[in-house]
Amino acid sequence: MKIAHVMLCGPVTDGWNYQDNMLTKYQKKNGHSVVLITSKWVWNNENQLVKFDKSDYLNEHGNRVYRLDIKGDKPFNTKFKRYIGLYQCIEKVEPDIIFVHGISFLDIGAIISYKKKNQNVKIYVDNHSDFSNSATNWLSRTILHGIIWRFMANKIAPYTEKFYGVLPARVDFLINVYHLPKDKCELLVMGVDDELAERAEKDSRKDEIRKMYGISDSDFLIVSGGKIDSAKRQTLLLMEAINKSKNEKLKLLVFGSIEDTIRKEFDQLLKKNKVMYAGWINAVDSYDYFAAADLVVFPGRHSVFWEQVAGQGIPMVCKYWAGTTHIDLNGNMEFLYEDKVEEIQKTIENIASNKEYYNAMKKVAHSNRSIFLYSDIARRSIQN
Repeated sequence: MKIAHVMLCGPVTDGWNYQDNMLTKYQKKNGHSVVLITSKWVWNNENQLVKFDKSDYLNEHGNRVYRLDIKGDKPFNTKFKRYIGLYQCIEKVEPDIIFVHGISFLDIGAIISYKKKNQNVKIYVDNHSDFSNSATNWLSRTILHGIIWRFMANKIAPYTEKFYGVLPARVDFLINVYHLPKDKCELLVMGVDDELAERAEKDSRKDEIRKMYGISDSDFLIVSGGKIDSAKRQTLLLMEAINKSKNEKLKLLVFGSIEDTIRKEFDQLLKKNKVMYAGWINAVDSYDYFAAADLVVFPGRHSVFWEQVAGQGIPMVCKYWAGTTHIDLNGNMEFLYEDKVEEIQKTIENIASNKEYYNAMKKVAHSNRSIFLYSDIARRSIQN
């Protein structure tokens, strides 16, 4: 099968560990021919949007990538951009399947036109929007999503095999905001790179990481990572909780980029041999850092690292968000319900001090992780 992924709602950056990268990687490994059609905008290492200079090339997975220019002089972050040559690009690829990432773009019509002329083509659409990252004000909720993107979703609905939400909350968004038929909407989870998860589990690199930061085998290492900004200030509460704990065996290692507005406060909470900062690390190394942990804690809003850690089979503590409980495998994790230092401290101390309970968490985490493997997610994504 030849699969064309249309990824025009957001930037697609080569070498990252996002769904855009992993789904296409494992569809190719599953024996399909895969092409990515996306914009010329990518993220650099400083979390800045920059323009990519290539428009037709093979990426690191051997998949062809076509990067399209935006029509006119509109900036990439405008909601109403359109792209030059989308229909012609799809026509050149001649796909058997078109997998559309996101509904919120104006060029849906080009995909429908191609489908009308090529009736055997199957279309799948996924959704990465929910009420935590979209429709957060009246204008966005009522006009942008409630009218414009809902119109686009329903325009392509008759030609679509399945609409996928990548979180339960995002399945609900498809049904309740875009008013799509329930029988066409399903959950397709994000996940973990099988190869990197297996390598991290076996590799001695995780032991090297613990040694690098003075973490002994008897210490209970907590790892937390990702972009730390004003929307994820709960990381500061986690740091404070570990500093307040009288359990000297509890150690915390944080990695990721730090927003300037909270950098001073963050630095003040660092404590030698207790709360440590690894700096920014790349997606590949994140597997080793999580593998080095006894427990991974995400005290703020959802990120793709949640599914990665679930797929690596490591016990977790996460902030409870409605519509993100799919990472609960009946014993692998606990939820935090309040943004309070005391709750975070008590939850972690209870897990760390109860060896029997912790070992049960480890067993559940490891034995149920297969649903988050991208090899299986890629297979399920085009099965319906």
